Amino acid sequence: MAAPLIDPRDLDFALWRVLDAEQLTGYERFADHGRETFEAVIETARRIAEDKFLPHAAKADANEPYLENGKVVLIPEIADAVRAFSEAGFMAAHHDADRGGMQLPWTIQQAAFAHFKAANVPTAAYPFLTIAAANLILAHGSEEQQRVWMQPMLEGRFLGTMALSEPQAGSSLSDVRTTARLLDDGTYAIKGSKMWTSGGEHEISENIVHMTLARIEGAPEGVKGLSLFIVPRYRLDETGKAGAPNGVRLIGLNHKMGYRGTVNTALSFGEEDDCIGWIVGEPNKGLLQMFHMMNEARVGVAFGAIMLAYRGYLESLAYARERPQGRHPGDKDPTTPQLPLIEHADVKRMLLQQKAVAEGGLMLALDLAMRIDRMNHDPAPDIRRREGLMLDFLTPIIKAWFSDQALVANHNAIQIFGGYGYTRDFPVERFYRDNRLNPIHEGTNAIQAIDLLGRKATQNHGAAFAAVIEAIDDTIIQAADIPEAAEIRDATRIARNWLVEITRELTQAAPEIGPIRLLANAEAYMDLAGLTVFGWIWTRQAIAAAREGGDFAQGKLAAARYVARWELPRAEQRARLLQSLDATLVDVQESWF
Repeated sequence: MAAPLIDPRDLDFALWRVLDAEQLTGYERFADHGRETFEAVIETARRIAEDKFLPHAAKADANEPYLENGKVVLIPEIADAVRAFSEAGFMAAHHDADRGGMQLPWTIQQAAFAHFKAANVPTAAYPFLTIAAANLILAHGSEEQQRVWMQPMLEGRFLGTMALSEPQAGSSLSDVRTTARLLDDGTYAIKGSKMWTSGGEHEISENIVHMTLARIEGAPEGVKGLSLFIVPRYRLDETGKAGAPNGVRLIGLNHKMGYRGTVNTALSFGEEDDCIGWIVGEPNKGLLQMFHMMNEARVGVAFGAIMLAYRGYLESLAYARERPQGRHPGDKDPTTPQLPLIEHADVKRMLLQQKAVAEGGLMLALDLAMRIDRMNHDPAPDIRRREGLMLDFLTPIIKAWFSDQALVANHNAIQIFGGYGYTRDFPVERFYRDNRLNPIHEGTNAIQAIDLLGRKATQNHGAAFAAVIEAIDDTIIQAADIPEAAEIRDATRIARNWLVEITRELTQAAPEIGPIRLLANAEAYMDLAGLTVFGWIWTRQAIAAAREGGDFAQGKLAAARYVARWELPRAEQRARLLQSLDATLVDVQESWF
């Protein structure tokens, strides 16, 4: 029997019993909805994901994009899946009804989208990028830009990308060289090249809208001189449909270890001075505006990593239950029946690690989605501000820490399958290859760690950090009289105390030791913060599980114990390394390698 995309019991537990997502109907925007409509939307997503996304996942991996007569060729099932996604209304699901949307909470949209990520992350990337690009235009574009460019994206006619990186400037956006020259009609002539643009060239939509960073001639150097432009593949004719080419040319395709169904491109803009862009918002504010899409993409990347871990967990769990292998230590009789793999202690360890990351990550991703809903729709300014602060601190953690741990989970899934896991007979090797991208794109995990320690932990006098610690403290208090949650509660409290102490000490030491030495150990700080958040998420789940009976609840409590005993003790080691202001990584010289 095939493993499900997501265990529906787990999704119900996270949405309704831990997060109480039904409370979102108390906001005026969502008042016409109820749990019944939310569940109907999620069920529709599950069905489409299973029917249109899942069946071609392996085929797309085996048949990566290629060029034929100058055009990118993808297997036809990708376009069929994206079309089904759009026709069901998911591209516009969270938008206003007068834009063709369902006015769904972002939480429910993300719960639905989790199924597409679980089924086929590479194909899901096309709508994922388009939704994020449309959200960017909605946040910063003019009414005309929303009508001309965003609306066809919501209808699925146009797809979107983010065109940031360049061959000489991957994550270093201050070194972007693409230029923009103001023309007499108010548009801009765009000239330069972009690298690693996912979805940058294909034939599965009428047009492709590139959200592009470029530097207006005469603008300041560095990130302060970047502006944001809409640069389409095709210009539009008088009817608003794709017309003449716009000077965006394919230089080549990047052939990847995984994520092969998502075409990834190197593009040139305006080689023959024929590329036009429309500026979004104010000049020289491009990076600030682009952070709207980047932060959404970072959480989305993490969610994809988590769902790959989730799929690997369910696949290896099903295999471990069915596969006979070996006997208990001490049983020397070869005539006794072999045991299922799941009877072996180390297999249980690997399953618990996967369960903890997959189910904990799913809940954190939905938790962040609810914070976005509250930040955007709660009438109380202090609540909106608090949720925004928490999102600032938690976004790099879910992106970096959880994508790293999700890769460990996929490693464990392969290990449970043994030699079969290393072959293409089973999907777990593909999950690992797909997931290996997630610690890299949308800002490498090292950059996320530097951002967390160097900026998010201290900006606004540590307001974001304080908001997260307050939320953790509230959970610890809630768990005070719940014996089943005592172990994860206490382990989380210890990690929390280390995080608070180390953040204080590093903040005080920063002026003396300087940024190079401070940030050299940012990875250790990320691990400490990630472990603390991991404990917090599992304390919340343990509180909810303690109210219920049965094997499902016992499984949640077992995962919480695993996190408390096997994962959170690592927090002290990371804290003591940070406390020592260790200079190993600064002192080592290039010639010593």
